[in-house]
Amino acid sequence: MVISASIVRGCALSFGLLCAAQVSADTFTAASPDQRNRIEVTLTDKGLTYAVSRNGKAVITPSSLGLTLQNRPPFGTSIGAGGFTLVDQKTTSGADQFTLPVGKVKSVNARYNQTEFTYRAASGDVKTLKLIVRAYDDGVALRYVIPKQDGVGAFDLQDEMTAFNFAADYDCWGLNQGRFENSFEGEHDAIKASQMRVFHLFQAPVVCDTGDAAFAIAESGLKAYPGAYYTALSDASYGVKVVLTPRKDNDPGARFNTRAARIDATNGFETPWRVIMLGDQPGNLIDSNLINALGEPSVVKDTSWIKPGLSAWDWWNGNDFPLPAPHNANGQKSGMNTATYKAYTDFAAELGLEYILIDEGWSVGSTVEPNAAADITKPKPEMDMAEIIAYAKSKGVGVWIWLQWQQLDNQMDEALATYERWGIKGIKVDFLNRNDQEIMDYYQRLLTKTAQHKLMVDLHGAFPPAGLTRTYPHYMTQEGVLGAENNKWSRRITAHHNIMLAYTRGLLGPMDYTQGGFRHATPAEFPAKQSFINPYVMTTRGAALAMYVVYESPFGMVSDSPPAYRKADGTWEDGVDFIKAVPASWDETRFVAGEIGQSVIIARRSGKDWYIGAMTDDQAREVTVPLGFLGDGAYGAKLWQDGATISTLNVTDSKVDKAGSVTLKLAANGGAVVKISPAGKKK
Repeated sequence: MVISASIVRGCALSFGLLCAAQVSADTFTAASPDQRNRIEVTLTDKGLTYAVSRNGKAVITPSSLGLTLQNRPPFGTSIGAGGFTLVDQKTTSGADQFTLPVGKVKSVNARYNQTEFTYRAASGDVKTLKLIVRAYDDGVALRYVIPKQDGVGAFDLQDEMTAFNFAADYDCWGLNQGRFENSFEGEHDAIKASQMRVFHLFQAPVVCDTGDAAFAIAESGLKAYPGAYYTALSDASYGVKVVLTPRKDNDPGARFNTRAARIDATNGFETPWRVIMLGDQPGNLIDSNLINALGEPSVVKDTSWIKPGLSAWDWWNGNDFPLPAPHNANGQKSGMNTATYKAYTDFAAELGLEYILIDEGWSVGSTVEPNAAADITKPKPEMDMAEIIAYAKSKGVGVWIWLQWQQLDNQMDEALATYERWGIKGIKVDFLNRNDQEIMDYYQRLLTKTAQHKLMVDLHGAFPPAGLTRTYPHYMTQEGVLGAENNKWSRRITAHHNIMLAYTRGLLGPMDYTQGGFRHATPAEFPAKQSFINPYVMTTRGAALAMYVVYESPFGMVSDSPPAYRKADGTWEDGVDFIKAVPASWDETRFVAGEIGQSVIIARRSGKDWYIGAMTDDQAREVTVPLGFLGDGAYGAKLWQDGATISTLNVTDSKVDKAGSVTLKLAANGGAVVKISPAGKKK
């Protein structure tokens, strides 16, 4: 079965003007409102292709489109490979306009021009196919739609034909997982397009620099469909193609004819968006809201209970610290017990943190593996959950709890109702480690039901963000990032890696990196100091603070044990005052400067205050930050910069305005932060 489509070329859609000019019999173009990004769609007798350009220069050359069905010999038959005729074309201009209760920005107004093509075949199972293409100022996107039609119900999808042919041997960066089932954690390494191989499985995003522009390949609007990986083209030309994760219910012995999705098109069906984020340089992609703009609108009407905030946390430090009075009565030691979490609550309240997170081990039968004997509605005897929650509430602190995903699945309705009754604010669900179609059902059920019970969510072992945080705004953050926890057992969390995250994984949405490591060691010292309990980091105090600005996470960790944030004399450690001040959610985000893998400077606004975070690799740098993003008037700036040692800071104040700048001195593996407030406002 084959569905083919026409290419769009030469039709510029801009500023609300509907244009359907046809340059040739089978080619049309949709252009972004600013006219810089263009996507061409072409139908030939061999099938449907598309191409993308920016500023008149090719980024993606003609690339295949289509869907491959299972059990259509030989080795499947494709929708989009030929035999279809263009029967209708509609062009529109619009904007994705919405507000977010939490995230990198408060309001989104993403203008686009869209062309919808309808193709029809004389024969085959699917006789009508639609292709929708959109051009935004910060990228382009396309999706397949199978409209409701007679004779089309359920069918099996083997894979997509969607490819991204590169115009040259681009410099790229990608995380090659090499297997479908994993924790979605790893390094985003530099790789030339010519070095990509068919056995690679890159997760989103694949970021490339053409020399004239930068782009990132990703997906959004993921629902009842498998997640995508990206592998090299089989003909060894430059580029990648989509590979869909197979379903878990495939025959274990099958090698070629596996099923990626069971599609129910009885009432029509649409795939996720295939997204190409575009900018002049890699850093410009940080400003993009395209992934959220292409996500489905929010299904949560009342969002008043969704509250961003930072959280004290136990697992990073291993619950190994002296309990202060009165929680150490009768020789009580720290651990998974009521007294310890009262101590965390006091610490959170003193810092003004919104939450504490109780990680693995609090419930009966709690393990990191599936356990049919577990009961996640019953705390262990040493954990008086009612007392902990009541105590935290009296201090103005909310409580989150950890769960293993299969144990939660076994008791989902009962457990979520129980947590709502207890007064739990959110749940961290761990070890999903999949993005196949079946796990998508779990995501939808979990996020739908947690919204009903007013429980916020943090997912670990989660696939890269694909717009779900717009649909379910209580989905506060997620892992799917090689974060600070790996300092406990590896040397992988380098300053270079941390900076790469801003230009790669951080493009897609919030990440639970687990900031707040306040025990510092140089890379040379680190092997001797490395510890699973109360671990060290290979970056400076300035870098530790900068992560709270550079990384997006509306539910963020203050990961070290409470004593790590105090000096020997009991006063606060350098930088704690910044943690007390920094928000967890933002009204506006701006990339300021930096080079991928070397340095990054990001400015974010909350209300009238601006925060700047700067990080560098193993090279010390002095950077000048222009302040043109400020409004009119005078401002006061407070600067926290790397000090005489890796664990100290130089703190200064200055007066600034939008015509000026601030200069930051970053130590090797270091960073700096700035808080800028209108003059006269207390910093």
